[in-house]
Amino acid sequence: MKLPVFAVAVWMFVCLYASVVGYPNGKVREACTSMVPCHGGSPHLSPEHTITVNGTEFKPGDNIEVHLSGPDFEGFFIQARDAERQDSPAVGSFVLADRRRSQLLTCGRTKNSAVSHTSKAKKKDVKVYWIAPEDAPKHVQFLATVVKKYRIFWVKIPGPIVSQPDARSPTPPLHATSKAMSTSHPVSYISKPFSASGCGITKFCIRNPTNCDPGSASCFFLSFQREGSSVFIEMSGPSEGYLAFAFSQDQWMGGDDAYLCVNVDHHIHVSTAHLKERSYPLLDSENALEDVSWRLADGLLQCSFRRRIRLPAYKGRFNLDASYYIFLADGEASEGGLIYKHRRQPLVTNGLYNVTGLPQDIGGSRAPRLIKAHGALMFVAWMTTVSIGVIVARFFKPVWSHSFLFGKELWFQVHRMLMLTTVMLTSISFVLPFVYRGGWSQQAGFHPYLGCAVMALTIFQPLMAGFRPSRHAPRRQVFNWFHWSTGTTARILAVVTMFLGMDLPALDLPDPWDTYAMIGFVAWHVGTDVLLEIHSYCLVRKVEVIEDDRVQILQSLTSAEAEGRLFKQIVLTIYVCGNIVFLVAFLIAINQV
Repeated sequence: MKLPVFAVAVWMFVCLYASVVGYPNGKVREACTSMVPCHGGSPHLSPEHTITVNGTEFKPGDNIEVHLSGPDFEGFFIQARDAERQDSPAVGSFVLADRRRSQLLTCGRTKNSAVSHTSKAKKKDVKVYWIAPEDAPKHVQFLATVVKKYRIFWVKIPGPIVSQPDARSPTPPLHATSKAMSTSHPVSYISKPFSASGCGITKFCIRNPTNCDPGSASCFFLSFQREGSSVFIEMSGPSEGYLAFAFSQDQWMGGDDAYLCVNVDHHIHVSTAHLKERSYPLLDSENALEDVSWRLADGLLQCSFRRRIRLPAYKGRFNLDASYYIFLADGEASEGGLIYKHRRQPLVTNGLYNVTGLPQDIGGSRAPRLIKAHGALMFVAWMTTVSIGVIVARFFKPVWSHSFLFGKELWFQVHRMLMLTTVMLTSISFVLPFVYRGGWSQQAGFHPYLGCAVMALTIFQPLMAGFRPSRHAPRRQVFNWFHWSTGTTARILAVVTMFLGMDLPALDLPDPWDTYAMIGFVAWHVGTDVLLEIHSYCLVRKVEVIEDDRVQILQSLTSAEAEGRLFKQIVLTIYVCGNIVFLVAFLIAINQV
């Protein structure tokens, strides 16, 4: 059954529109954990707004006035969290001062644990009251996300820390003090970029991209050179915020030995830290590093230092004569030294390495292998097998109606084979992220939700096809509509899901290439569909002869379609080749991240 291209366009518009609508009413429970608005884009640095409170101490049951103010803003989101574990759930509850401009939200199991806007009307300040719970941590910090405009927003603006009486001082965040960050030894300056000449010969090197020059503006470089009972370490990369690396016993963040080089007011502070799960690094009060040097020039951040192989007196420092996975990350930092979460996945070595052993020159990957496989299988399924299967079923029934394969019409067998392949590839790919994460990901936005919808439709489509009525049954028309609408919805949602997945930290294909390439693929498919639709229409018109106010059909529609056999086969060949080009380009990009 043929449906107008206009209907497809309307269907795509409705689905795409629904996926990009924001939250002007402030009901942003999806942001409870990350505090990141679902607007797309990246948060701005150097916030313009401030949080103030009317006291610095509290006891359970106390009320504290919290005031958010600054230049005009449309939206906001306020929470209180454990100052020493800012990735922990919200603490306490709030009471509103003005119900016209603010509303209470429930994050997790704590009722009224967050406050947000009620509309996008501009405002300069908001006042609320925080009620300390009975089980409050010793130190609580207020955090706010502020939206100035849809694409202009700041995430987790740090506010004051309030403490219970007689509580010890909290572990300082990275920007709170320079004393904790400073090295305990004199600092010197590096005069030129690092060299990779000794990589694999006298020192162990990690480079990304592979074999890049440490002096180039796109090269991340980390080297280890054993010198007696110590190791000399060099790190550089295109960052004006911070660079960090860590030794880990697995490929997950948590329980790791970390080293940070942070740009604080155009001076590099080098420090050691301990990574506890996916939270802020816990800085060491004492620094075990020697011979610290740094350089900040030409968009490159460089730092070097020496560390003893064994440091039994320093808790949390790993022995360097063992094998570890090595993480290398970069990100933004505020003028005061506050580091922000890295926007992309850290570079992780593909295996365990001993940096004091045999010198090697290796690379790494910013995307786990299971996530790469997930992306590759989804691209194969939804860029090739589905697209070609739809074209075959829609336009090649009359062309291949007299050709048979295993007792069935050729077009039907090709269509069924491609669609069952899609179901198989999608099912395998769907499981991989859950295997990698060990469960549901809270950091992937709408991508997993849409992915589940696509998976459900993918399973439902062949089940529905298995119960299709006979070709001339009265209900066949109803089946055709349901079959078309389910398949079209699945394809649109799949494209939207791939758009969202390409920029997630776990994969993060090159920008803006990935967006343009995906738009190109969609245009390629729609263009081919429109071309074949126009061709079919022209072919039907060609065989109509108007005579004496009546239309005489000279040939049947089937015969008319058969006349276009050569044209359609040429178009299909070109279309398949184009799909393969797009697919290969995406697979190469996935392999390189």
